[in-house]
Amino acid sequence: MPGVYYVYILASKRNGTLYIGVTNNLARRVWEHREGLAEGFTKTYGVKHLVHYEIFEDINAAIHREDRLKKWKRQWKIDLIQSRNLLRDDLYETLNS
Repeated sequence: MPGVYYVYILASKRNGTLYIGVTNNLARRVWEHREGLAEGFTKTYGVKHLVHYEIFEDINAAIHREDRLKKWKRQWKIDLIQSRNLLRDDLYETLNS
């Protein structure tokens, strides 16, 4: 199915809890996390700051990347985030720019 898909990483705070997900509408999905509408892990642990995302044209590639990232060591995930977002700014506000 053609389209745009996103693999994203949310954080609760700097050096806090991380969450990795995949979606076809990043702004909507992050908004759901931020507003507490996504039941489960992110709501329980207050994980709502978008710190990293990647764009894919193939859903299978996006799902594969998500699965791989979930298996990474924590430090590798932090290194990935900091390689593109050194200060770990919340990127949510940049999505509609």
